[in-house]
Amino acid sequence: MPIRAVAFDIGGVLERVQPYEAFTKRWQRKLGLTEADLDAALGPVYRTDVIGTGVLSEPEIRQAYTAALGLTSAQADEFMADLWDWYCGELDHEMTSYARSLRPRYRTGVLSNSMHGARRVEEERFGFSEMFDVIVYSHETGIVKPDPRAYLVLLAQLAVPPDQVIFIDDKQANVDAAGRLGMHGLLHTNTADSIAAIEALLAP
Repeated sequence: MPIRAVAFDIGGVLERVQPYEAFTKRWQRKLGLTEADLDAALGPVYRTDVIGTGVLSEPEIRQAYTAALGLTSAQADEFMADLWDWYCGELDHEMTSYARSLRPRYRTGVLSNSMHGARRVEEERFGFSEMFDVIVYSHETGIVKPDPRAYLVLLAQLAVPPDQVIFIDDKQANVDAAGRLGMHGLLHTNTADSIAAIEALLAP
């Protein structure tokens, strides 16, 4: 069957994001903590089953980090601003321009593991709602990749069967999960290769 939709992960695909350690090391230095102490403090908060499923609201995330690190109010503001700067990284203009170019020939979508505030912040910075037909955030559905239910939400909103959808992600487990549902999963390593791989699947 011909491809009718293309869906993308956000962090690491549509956005160029530094490793999590690049963010934590800055705060390790700021607070004078050892790496082990900082990891122990942040670990219970920055967990996929806590943040990714929307268990904590944005104010609760801020409060959890404040309590875990003993931050002042000013430090908490700085921490959250720094967290969002890391989380969003830099827009991959080549990839997002390509995604824009697919419409209206194809339905386009996003499936992202996320936390409360992601839709607001990424919309303010990048305007994803103008680029894609469907945007599915894990903190809104309560389901994180590679749980197959996350892909089923995406497919339902795209209204396209799995064998007619390409899905691009930078994590192999997420690509494999898409493939098991019958989607055309592509592992993203760099923009040029991903675009070429998509184009190969779109070719008649």
